[in-house]
Amino acid sequence: MAQKPSIPKGTRDFGPSEMACRNYIFNTISSVFRTYGYAPIETPSMENLSTLMGKYGEEGDKLLFRILDSGEPFNGLDFNQFVLTDAPESAKKPAYNCKAITNKVCEKGLRYDLTVPFARFVVQHQNEISFPFRRYQIQPVWRADRPQKGRYREFYQCDADVIGSNSQLNELELVQIVDRVFELFGIRVLIKINNRKVLTGLSEICGFPDKVVDITVAIDKIDKIGIEAVEAEMLEKGLSKEAVKVIEPVLCLKGNNAEKLSLMKSLFGGASASGVVSQTGLKGIEELEELFGFIEVGGIRQDVEIDLSLARGLNYYTGAIFEVKALDFEIGSICGGGRYDNLTGIFGLPGMSGVGISFGADRIYDVLKGLDKFPDSIGESAKLLFANMGKEEVNYLIPIVKSLRDRGISCEIYPEASKLKKQFDYASRKNIPFISICGDTEVESCCVNLKNLNTGEQKSFSHNDIDGISAFLGE
Repeated sequence: MAQKPSIPKGTRDFGPSEMACRNYIFNTISSVFRTYGYAPIETPSMENLSTLMGKYGEEGDKLLFRILDSGEPFNGLDFNQFVLTDAPESAKKPAYNCKAITNKVCEKGLRYDLTVPFARFVVQHQNEISFPFRRYQIQPVWRADRPQKGRYREFYQCDADVIGSNSQLNELELVQIVDRVFELFGIRVLIKINNRKVLTGLSEICGFPDKVVDITVAIDKIDKIGIEAVEAEMLEKGLSKEAVKVIEPVLCLKGNNAEKLSLMKSLFGGASASGVVSQTGLKGIEELEELFGFIEVGGIRQDVEIDLSLARGLNYYTGAIFEVKALDFEIGSICGGGRYDNLTGIFGLPGMSGVGISFGADRIYDVLKGLDKFPDSIGESAKLLFANMGKEEVNYLIPIVKSLRDRGISCEIYPEASKLKKQFDYASRKNIPFISICGDTEVESCCVNLKNLNTGEQKSFSHNDIDGISAFLGE
């Protein structure tokens, strides 16, 4: 019995029409990146696990796809050393520390994002690049997540980062890039901005500075599970009810951006219930004020707001953090990023601050599809189909087709001399807008007939009038 073909859950095939749409996304985003001086790079799909582990927090480490070492990695492995000693006595079989076994037989993993490999790249090639270094990267990443709508195990990211500069002009330009990209796509978005120093300040004024990671991880789930569940998680992590009460007003903060900044400045200055002053929190507010000053004169058309509940659950962020939501389509964030100060330090190059943004191409695809925002012409595989009327006619068409292709005009000759209805149906299925039918008469008179299948307009040209043919095709 033949095996039924399938693909792993959380992955997708893309046919020609989907690839046309995806390439439209990639080309649009990369064209904007280039206008801001970003240059392309690529890194391997797999990295050493030592490069990836510990960079995304405990939650992120669980989602890493590990690659089994080649050969026979389990040969000679003493499994007794991995037996859990705290397993219940009633267990009929020994319980093993699966994580420890995995670490023993896996040295590599599929990349979780493009930022950590980028930091590794910068350190490894630091003598070959000029700083500040602007790069963009469009490649797939993998996460062992539970597949659901808008969440995949394999998906593409479109990243732009600048490293080697502390200036918040870089943050402004990333906001401008987001603004321009979604303007080109015709998508209304909300750009949310916070600062990780503000979250650190929260942990300080609530009296639990050592719980900043736990607080951040909990807050990052607020859109998914709601404020009550977030508060319950913080209590489970060891925060007191009084500490949660200090944090709660910040998560529910209303008003315009200036009002939010003013209130937070007051809270971090000692006006919170705890009376604690947080210099780190005040520094975060100062950075937000500077960034929003740039944004005010930066010509941003999309909505931009300060969201003090925005956490972005990646441990390496240290300053501004961004998240972008589509306003007219229900889906998770479609873009996000932030500033990191110490990521290259992990690989031996300290003091190299960077900031970056990542576009989620797969979610953007879903939004464009759901809102019917892809251009009508995007599905065209060819601009012009030459009908096949026989061997003599095909020999007449071959040099004409070559001349058009040399001009960059996509066209094809139908491969067999089939019935015209079949050839017209082929053009319709492939969304080819023009057709040419050249029979004995056209060959004898050295002309080319063209028909616009959308409007019905027809016109005849000399076989060497490539300029006229191109103009009729709209090229």
